[in-house]
Amino acid sequence: MWHQTRHQTGISRGNETGNDMSNLSRRGFTFGLLAGTPLLAACGNGVGSPGAARIDARVASTKSHMFANYPGTRDLAEKSTGILIMPVITEGGFFVGGGYGQGALQIDGVTVDYYSATKGSFGLQFGAQQFAHVLFFMTDEALQRFRRSSGWAAGADLEYVFNDRGDNLRAETTTSTAPVVAVIFGQAGLLAGASLEGMKYSRIIP
Repeated sequence: MWHQTRHQTGISRGNETGNDMSNLSRRGFTFGLLAGTPLLAACGNGVGSPGAARIDARVASTKSHMFANYPGTRDLAEKSTGILIMPVITEGGFFVGGGYGQGALQIDGVTVDYYSATKGSFGLQFGAQQFAHVLFFMTDEALQRFRRSSGWAAGADLEYVFNDRGDNLRAETTTSTAPVVAVIFGQAGLLAGASLEGMKYSRIIP
């Protein structure tokens, strides 16, 4: 009897030890998940990645160029709730035209997300051009609609503040009540002009 009781006690202690180890494992696993959560959240938009660094450099250069050459855009930036900066869009080509580029959405001067811009164009094309553009979201509603969309498309209702030759901002531009204002500049190539109509913007993680 004594041997049997001792054996059973050993089993009980073994179970207790196993339960303790199991509890420790569960606690360790839970702690690991909690500790990793901020890291995962930080990686959710790609900020800080090598791909993001390349986009950041182009965005900074484009933004500086715009402010230096079109000073009126500073007023737009200050009044906006967010700006989408697309450094280089390559559009057009022989036979089938299209466009693609990558850029960043900034709120209060800080990048919060990265986006791609794509545009399909069918028909005869005879040249190619590169241009940069910036979208100024002038209301919170317009900005949130853009961020919630899985593929926001630019329509004919965009207000363009100057044409592709880079003319100075019109006086009424900075008092515009349009929800989204577009600036296009730095074009080169054989096509007559650039339009953002039909351009589709999608969030990416570079």
